[in-house]
Amino acid sequence: MESFLRLLQVALEEHASDIHLKAGAAPVLRVARELWPVDMPPLTEDQMREMAQALLPAHFRESFEQQHEADFSYTAEGIGRFRVNVFQQRGRLCIAMRYVKTAIPDFDELGLPADTLRKVALATGGIVVVAGPAGSGKSTTLAAIIEHINQTSRKHVVTLEDPIEYLFEDCQSRIEQREIGLDTASFQTALRHIIRQDPDVIMIGEMRDAASFMAGLNAADTGHLVLTTLHANSATQAVDRILDYFPSHERDQIRRQLGDALNGIFCQRLVAARAGGVLPAVEILRASGTVRKLFETGQLEKLSAAIENGGDDGMQTFNQSLYKLVKSGLITEQEALAKSANAPQLTMNLRGIFLDESRRILASD
Repeated sequence: MESFLRLLQVALEEHASDIHLKAGAAPVLRVARELWPVDMPPLTEDQMREMAQALLPAHFRESFEQQHEADFSYTAEGIGRFRVNVFQQRGRLCIAMRYVKTAIPDFDELGLPADTLRKVALATGGIVVVAGPAGSGKSTTLAAIIEHINQTSRKHVVTLEDPIEYLFEDCQSRIEQREIGLDTASFQTALRHIIRQDPDVIMIGEMRDAASFMAGLNAADTGHLVLTTLHANSATQAVDRILDYFPSHERDQIRRQLGDALNGIFCQRLVAARAGGVLPAVEILRASGTVRKLFETGQLEKLSAAIENGGDDGMQTFNQSLYKLVKSGLITEQEALAKSANAPQLTMNLRGIFLDESRRILASD
């Protein structure tokens, strides 16, 4: 394990976000979103087995033998915390590790829309969804929201995580973090009992199915602030994915309930910053009167137009976020256009041309 700990230290010194290990290949680090091999001999199967056994918590070993994969957290003394996934490919062990920063950054440090997120953190109820592709910083954004609550409000926060990533210390709030598989059998089990734990804020690490979403929806309906993440590439896709959890005959009712309970959807993508590193471009959907009406009437195809036209309510599209980042000098125009889902429109915007198409869409029947 000494060579393994040296590898973790190298990853920390190189500012790597992820470490990838597999038998027959040298370790690989993800630095600034690109993969770089480490100057080390290829790992043997015996080394991989030794590392996996040392990393796997005791309560995961039996299930790993049956399922051949496990998610958990690992702390290396003097180095830091890592989110770990042990799995197999072609019958051979692999390990993926993500470094979890000890200090929880605030909204400004992360480059997030701070004013809007502060309002969200002060909300007394509703569902907040942080969406985005894998590796886009969803967990960090949730942690920043919880830490802002912790620093500014006297609330009882209960988190359900698989695994626990950021560790919180009670400040003004009382925070209890429950890890799936260690502190509770499953998300479904924990959610059945969570209301009896008197929470003000419930964080569900990820909405994975209809049962977990319904439990979150019911909690929001009874005056709790529910925070969660979802894999989706846009705010509107996040809505579609939630509805897809349910059979078609239930979706109209769920759509209306979601419209009533929704606080906001924040969908983020990471873009390369001029100064190095990455910054989030964030699409924001808030539960304005217009948005609630679209949910009530089933006109979800107009949500994108509502976002584009909802600046006064704190909303913005990805293109509007990219535009602001370019005009602030934080990212290049080339990076913005490469990451835009509608590059022709963004090109016109950057040239000072804005077409008010969203108002026409919202006004149409």
